[in-house]
Parts: sequence; C-alpha cells; structure tokens
Amino acid sequence: MGGSDSENEKSAQKERERKKTLALAPIAKPLAGKKLCKRTLKLVRRAAEKKCLKRGVKEVVKSIRRGNKGVCVIAGNISPIDVITHVPILCEENDIPYIYVPSKEDLANAGATKRPTCCVLVLTKPAKGELDQDEQKKLKEDYDQVASEISEVANSMF
Repeated sequence: MGGSDSENEKSAQKERERKKTLALAPIAKPLAGKKLCKRTLKLVRRAAEKKCLKRGVKEVVKSIRRGNKGVCVIAGNISPIDVITHVPILCEENDIPYIYVPSKEDLANAGATKRPTCCVLVLTKPAKGELDQDEQKKLKEDYDQVASEISEVANSMF
C-alpha cells in the first residue's frame, strides 16, 4: 500500500511539471534546465537573505536604467506576456545576463515573498550597507557560477 502512495505522489509531481511547461510563454528563451533552474533559485534565495535583490518589473527596470549590474531572472509563465516583453531587450542593451525559469510561484518562494513575482534582479552587492567579506565572497562565487552558465545557455541558442 505504501508503494502506491509514493507512485501517486510521483505522478502528481509529473503532472505539476507538465502543467508548468504548458503554461510557458513562447518567448521564454533561454529557459533554464532543471539543474540551472535549481542553482538560479538558490542564488535568488541567498540574495534575498542578503538584501541584494530587486523584485518586480518596475523595480528591475528602474535598477537597470540606473546602471546597476546583476543577473535578471524572469518567470516564463506570465500572463499577459506583454508585461515582461521589454525586460530582455533592456537586459541585452545593458549587457546583463538573463534567464527564464518555468514558474513565477517558485521564483517568489525563492525571493522570500508570498506573492508570485514575474522577474527579479540579483545584484552583486546590497543597495544599502555592506556585507561581511565572507558573505560577499560566497555570494559572488554563486553569482559568477550562475552568470557563466546563463551565458553558455544563451550562446548555445544563437
């Protein structure tokens, strides 16, 4: 009996994954694979703890226009898609790496908010104050690793 429960959970998990991919917007490219998605969300979570995160389209666009650098993470299941269509263009103009993740809910959970978030910008240093040397170094390492992987995925597309 216990085996069937885990099978039901696995099939429910697969169904949720299938629904996520069905809800993806056609412009959601480059889309992070499972491993990169996990790493990216982990970076977002760590950046949220250290206050190095800008949430939402308005904040992200404002930050990019002011010249802040970082990694832009965009949710792929946004509806209507017109809300975020200008963000990748803005990122490309300012040489900011960007990547799509399948779910806005997962992005919000990683960004420490309950409200679904369509995009976040991970900054290398906090907007106010300073971090300890160790924390700054650890965040920078994660940031560099994710940024290089995003660049690889983006370069393989074009």
